[in-house]
Amino acid sequence: MYTVIVETSFSAVHSVTLPGGASEPPHGHEWHVRAHFAAEALNEFGMVVDFEEAKRALSHVAAQLEQTNLNENPEIPGPCPTAEVMARHLFEQIRRKGLSSLKRVEVTEASGCVAAYEP
Repeated sequence: MYTVIVETSFSAVHSVTLPGGASEPPHGHEWHVRAHFAAEALNEFGMVVDFEEAKRALSHVAAQLEQTNLNENPEIPGPCPTAEVMARHLFEQIRRKGLSSLKRVEVTEASGCVAAYEP
């Protein structure tokens, strides 16, 4: 299996409802995103995916979230935009760009705290 990973980051605010029903106050993060692309065999150019194409897709999706309040984004599903929810949202948005070799998205909300989504 061959794997290619591209990374980017964006700054955004969110608020999460905690167990017990309390809500965190809105706060910001520098969200770091890693998109993993994989294939059993390389394409005719010797690649899983073109790094530039993958980076462009990831950067475009992240740019849509830059300096926003994620709780106010109607495209993000669920009651609150946790790191897990964001990993799936980013995965689905990148896949919509036609990059079928995307296999996993990881989101780091804070140092040492990583959530991932892979179907």
